[in-house]
Amino acid sequence: MLKSRAFSILLLMCPSSQAFAHASLLEAVPQPGAVVVGNNVSIELRFDSRLDPRFSQMELLKSNGDSAPLALQAVDSQIILKSKSSELKEGPYVLRWRVLSVDGHANQGEIKFRIGR
Repeated sequence: MLKSRAFSILLLMCPSSQAFAHASLLEAVPQPGAVVVGNNVSIELRFDSRLDPRFSQMELLKSNGDSAPLALQAVDSQIILKSKSSELKEGPYVLRWRVLSVDGHANQGEIKFRIGR
């Protein structure tokens, strides 16, 4: 009883948005379902929490099942992941991302898009 009451008090002292927050994806370029013209893709993901870049990553899955890690570009913002991929062939792709927010919570997701002409 005493432990649960102490835990409840601790939760009340924490701001609700930060108590059990995960870094949620707010915006993505390319957007899910987008058709990108050309073979060069600029990728930018914006989150609602600061990220730990040492434990955040992106990879691109090709239609044949191959995957390639994407090198993260340096940015001034702690809520953005940015990368580029070039010489992509026409067809479907899946961008997978994994992030760790600075508060220690992990999140992941994927964005499907196509390269078209």
